[in-house]
Amino acid sequence: MKNIIISSTIILSITAISLSSCKSANSDTSTLPKDISERPADENSQKYDEAALEKIKSAIESEIAKEKCTRNADWAFAPIGSKACGGPSGYIAYPKKIETSILPKIENYTQKMSEFNKKHNITSDCMMAPEPTSVRCDNGKAVLVF
Repeated sequence: MKNIIISSTIILSITAISLSSCKSANSDTSTLPKDISERPADENSQKYDEAALEKIKSAIESEIAKEKCTRNADWAFAPIGSKACGGPSGYIAYPKKIETSILPKIENYTQKMSEFNKKHNITSDCMMAPEPTSVRCDNGKAVLVF
């Protein structure tokens, strides 16, 4: 009987020590690892740079989309983007009345895309993007004519 009490006491003591050792001495949660979704973006990553480029291009397209195309003569086109081996990745139609504000944005986007290609060693098909001959209006939208 005495052996059972001693054995029970030893087992109970070991259990208590084991459980107390699992408790964290530091209750400060700021030192714990963060959830991956809460981590800041890696500003050197390719995905971060792609998102930044997409944001610039979307802003350009949004500004152009505010204008309704009613007369072909009121619209022009410009090269946009940069292929890794040179030349534009495409062309974009824009209204001539916002030419002074939109062309620097298009050029900025093209320059940033060229830098992106170099930074991330991007390769491309090296095929020249076909240059449009004009712009025509179709149901209020500008359409490039090839």
